[in-house]
Amino acid sequence: MRDVAAIILAGGMSRRMGAQNKLLLPIAGCPMIRHVVRQYKAAFDGPIVVVAGHDAPDVERALADCDVQCVFNPDYETGQQTSVAVGLRHAPDASSLLIGLGDQPVLQAADIRALLDAHAAAGRGKISIPVSDETRGNPIVVPHGLRAGLTADPARAGCMRFTRENPALVQRHTLRAEGFYKDIDTPDDYIDLTHEEGLTL
Repeated sequence: MRDVAAIILAGGMSRRMGAQNKLLLPIAGCPMIRHVVRQYKAAFDGPIVVVAGHDAPDVERALADCDVQCVFNPDYETGQQTSVAVGLRHAPDASSLLIGLGDQPVLQAADIRALLDAHAAAGRGKISIPVSDETRGNPIVVPHGLRAGLTADPARAGCMRFTRENPALVQRHTLRAEGFYKDIDTPDDYIDLTHEEGLTL
């Protein structure tokens, strides 16, 4: 069994961004989803599954030569929980499974490593969630033994539901890096990001 693997959710409709798919907008000279995948690949040596849905062919093209497995969620329009379920079906065995979002371009490899280090130091038997004060971030780390619980009830699958209903199986780590808590949903978010973070378009 591998030590670390990851699922990156990239199937959303990107409705609040308007006509553009936010995951294909340029960040640091490449599509956002490619930039995010690069951070994960720099953080650990393990397999990555990207769950596509909306604009799946374009998302897959953006990840050409990235050495990731792209899988398609046919039910992507019904919500993120279906992408989690598809990702879990395809994710390889690993002691620790990161489940993250494709629209977090501020997240850095060092942030991901800090979360994995906190997870290991606290014990690998619980789900690890980054927090800053009362704000919950992403990605989360799911130990192998708890993966099945996320989809045990197909009608109510997903990470948020499971962690809220099973607080004894969750450990929260105070991690202040902005990348855990900043995602891109609207054109204004994107403009603010490129101005504040100095990321090139």
